[in-house]
Amino acid sequence: MTIELPDVIERYQSAHDRRDTTTALETFADDATVIDDGETYIGADGIRSWLEQAASEFTYTRTLTAVERDGVDDAGNDRYVVHNHVAGNFPGGEVDLAYRFEITDGLIRHLEILPS
Repeated sequence: MTIELPDVIERYQSAHDRRDTTTALETFADDATVIDDGETYIGADGIRSWLEQAASEFTYTRTLTAVERDGVDDAGNDRYVVHNHVAGNFPGGEVDLAYRFEITDGLIRHLEILPS
């Protein structure tokens, strides 16, 4: 069974790929959190800072490799794990990452990015 990528995740990833911080930020809830590389970013200001840093620090390409529906958490958030292969000019040059999303009311409430 093929799981479709939810629209909000597709919009986020597409905007992030284009380094379009404004559009990417619009996919997050006001009180959203992002955990990436051991750092936690909270709310619009924190996530904007993370998006801008990610857009300027390295050049990379992302390839979607798999999507899994991970059920619903106790708060009613839909959960998805999106697997991406990322290649670029960062240390190591290539990495497979799991993006763990929690979606509420059509917006990203939580995103954690971990090695696959």
